Amino acid sequence: MSKKIIFIVLMLVVVALISLHGKTGELTGSITIAGSTSVQPLAEELAQFFMQKNPHVQIFVQGGGSSAGIKAALLGTADIGNSSRNLRPSEQLYATTIALDGIAIVVNPNNQLDGMTLQQVQEVFSGEVTSWENLGVSSKNLRNKNIVLVNRETGSGTRGAFEELVMEPVNKSLTVNALVQAQNGSVQQVIRTTEAAIGYLSLGFLDGVKPLKINRVAPTVENIINGSYKIARPFLMTTKEKPAGLVKEFLDFILSTEGQQIIVNQGYISVQ
Repeated sequence: MSKKIIFIVLMLVVVALISLHGKTGELTGSITIAGSTSVQPLAEELAQFFMQKNPHVQIFVQGGGSSAGIKAALLGTADIGNSSRNLRPSEQLYATTIALDGIAIVVNPNNQLDGMTLQQVQEVFSGEVTSWENLGVSSKNLRNKNIVLVNRETGSGTRGAFEELVMEPVNKSLTVNALVQAQNGSVQQVIRTTEAAIGYLSLGFLDGVKPLKINRVAPTVENIINGSYKIARPFLMTTKEKPAGLVKEFLDFILSTEGQQIIVNQGYISVQ
């Protein structure tokens, strides 16, 4: 190989490094992230830490639901598509599992109910059981009230995971007789303010609501890790191509000891 060709190759490498790291060796550029509203607060927290470490990087995070995030990654309209459910065979993307999460069945804090069997959960969310009295709740404020079901919208990763983990094994479908909310935060607000309500939420959204034991097992990080609490799912960051450049730097940070500690501090489960 001639000296001229070697020089050209070296110059191309230098240009590539400068475009990624800038003149001072610092990372530069921007990343657009869209998708799961369950993953969104965690992605925002991770992005904030990454940008503090790399002040010439901008990361834009928005929601929209898992299906919307996956679609954005497939179309290339987002660099990263967040998903809180496993990918389907038709969704050909590179997926990085950044954390694990549980889905808690939640009620209003004033509800005397402490737990349910998985079968009861299936019967309630399929619409077969509609009364709190049928679940053994005899308190005056709920004795004569019907259950107010709170569901997530079609396309939600939390809903998809709930259907896959809770309903599909017994061939049951979610009833249409439910309040449909677009975000975890909206579900949380309805449960907080409606005594007769029941819904399901990511572990990161349990403030102000009452999580129920399922088959006598509480939805805790410890119980998800040891496998005794079964309603759990992965948090994914998906990309159209194999992660490279700034996106790879960000994902490497998330999977680092520092990034995983941020995930643990936010109440989720490390994958390292």
